[in-house]
Amino acid sequence: MKKDTNLEGGLSFANRIVCAFVLVALLGFSGCASPNDKNTAVSAPPAATAAAAAAEPETNAVPEEPGHRELIVLREGDTVRISFPGNANLDTAQQIRRDGRITMPLVGEVDASGLTPDQLKDKMIKLYESQIASKEVTVTVVSSSFPVFVTGAVVHPGKILSDHPITALEAVMEAGGFDYNTANLKAVQVLRQETNTTEHFTLNLKAVMKGTDTRQFFLKPSDIIYVPERFSFF
Repeated sequence: MKKDTNLEGGLSFANRIVCAFVLVALLGFSGCASPNDKNTAVSAPPAATAAAAAAEPETNAVPEEPGHRELIVLREGDTVRISFPGNANLDTAQQIRRDGRITMPLVGEVDASGLTPDQLKDKMIKLYESQIASKEVTVTVVSSSFPVFVTGAVVHPGKILSDHPITALEAVMEAGGFDYNTANLKAVQVLRQETNTTEHFTLNLKAVMKGTDTRQFFLKPSDIIYVPERFSFF
């Protein structure tokens, strides 16, 4: 019987050793778990999700056009007033002719088209350098008109003359508005002729009219606005 008692004690001690080893192994495995593994099922907080969505760029967004903020460039048809403080006899107001020139007292023909008012002012100071003492000249644009063209699904397609900064939507309204039976307001095209290239812009004027897009696309001289028809192949 003594032999059997020792055997039971030996087995009990061995079992305790095995259990301790298993417990240590389990604790070690738990401690080695990666923090990333613990967080894989955790979703981003709503605020972070909203911020990330706000940071994503809009698809099919048209960059805001700064055309109405650009420097005014004089062109034929513009009327300018040129004043010489202290030399009122030189003051004049006239329209730039089709050849891009104006006629100034004492100096004759002066190229004005293609210049900004400040550049024309500097030119006048140089031309009249020997005749004015104050070296001050003021150039003011009295009126300015430029053409844009509207075609496609509008009521009255054709050329529009504007004497003020005008947006694409305003130009369409000047052309009688959209032909709502056929017009695709979501894909209005603007063609702009730059030096040796033609730039294309796609505007969603339906979003502008609904107020979901508050940006305004200002036109430049000779821009072409094309309002396509729905399901058009062009």
